[in-house]
Amino acid sequence: MRFGIKSLALIAATTLMAPMAFADSHLGEGDPEKGEKTWKKCKACHKIGEGAKHSTGPMLNDVIGRTAGAAEGYKFGKDLIAAGEAGLVWDAALIADYVENPKKFLQAYLDDSGAKSKMSLKVKKEADRLNVAAYVATFSEAPVVEETEETEDATSD
Repeated sequence: MRFGIKSLALIAATTLMAPMAFADSHLGEGDPEKGEKTWKKCKACHKIGEGAKHSTGPMLNDVIGRTAGAAEGYKFGKDLIAAGEAGLVWDAALIADYVENPKKFLQAYLDDSGAKSKMSLKVKKEADRLNVAAYVATFSEAPVVEETEETEDATSD
C-alpha cells in the first residue's frame, strides 16, 4: 500500500494524538466536581479513594474497565455476576445508566425480567448520574490505548 506524504503526516498526527484524546475519555460526559456532591448519597454503601475497602457495596477504586461482579473479596449478587460473565465491563456511561435503576438495568442487560440488583439506590436526575459516574471514574486509571497490527503497519511504511 502506498501512502503520500499528506497521508503519512495524518497517520503520524493521529497516532501521536490518540493517547491525549483518550486520556480523559473514561470520565464520560459528567463533571467530577459536581459528582462529588452526588457521591454523598453513595458513600453510605460504597467506599472510594485511598484505603477504601468493601462495605455494604463494593469499593469502587479502579471500577472503570472492571468486569461487573468481579471485584476480589466482595460477594456480588448472582445477576451482576451473570452480567459480567455476559461481557459487562464498566465505563462511566454504563455506571450512569446503572445508577438510574440498577434492577431495570440488569433486567435489560440480561434480557431477564427476574434479574435483581442488591443496590437499591436510584439516581433520578441525568446530570447527577453523569456527574457521579465521572467522579467515580477519577479513581480509575485511564484505559490504555493499545497499538494494533494495523496501526503498526500504517506507521512503519
